[in-house]
Amino acid sequence: MARGVAGPEIERLIQLLARLPGLGPRSARRAALALMQKREGLLVPLAEAMRIAAERVVVCSTCGNVDTSDPCAVCADPSRDPSIIVVVEDVSDLWALERAGALHARYHVLGGVLSALDGIGPDQLTIAGLLARAQDPAVREVIVALGATVDGQTTAHYLTEALASLPVSVTRLAHGVPVGGELDYLDEGTLSAALKRRTAV
Repeated sequence: MARGVAGPEIERLIQLLARLPGLGPRSARRAALALMQKREGLLVPLAEAMRIAAERVVVCSTCGNVDTSDPCAVCADPSRDPSIIVVVEDVSDLWALERAGALHARYHVLGGVLSALDGIGPDQLTIAGLLARAQDPAVREVIVALGATVDGQTTAHYLTEALASLPVSVTRLAHGVPVGGELDYLDEGTLSAALKRRTAV
């Protein structure tokens, strides 16, 4: 869709779609066109779903997840293991771990990672809330499930030190060769981490 061909309403839709992660201007134009071509089947229901989400979605005051209730469905689930808190950077990480289904625990969303370059310090994250939750006698383990980036590692180190005075064990996700991964396609950092964290067989 060339500049000047569409009206301002369509251009605004394209600009808003282009702000979404993974969508650039070209993908946003294609998405906008698909929405308009399927107005009744896609555009109208999507607009209604987005209106409802804007009205009802809230951030959980306990863990930081997004849901239509506070506390969220995860925090309100009595079958969750109260002795484990899994710390993640963002809600998308929480959802990814839930899809994996490996652990039926509770979560804590930091809302980012420490970054000196971006001016993000401990006060900009929900670290104080995590420390308060970790003081609950029921909590026995805090799993730091952050990415293997420099900022992720810095944040993990900070959390480990901050939790050191509490009677909880602090563990981290293993880093290394992914399931189904071929060594020839892995980067040096991943291979190095895999070698350092090798296990007996």
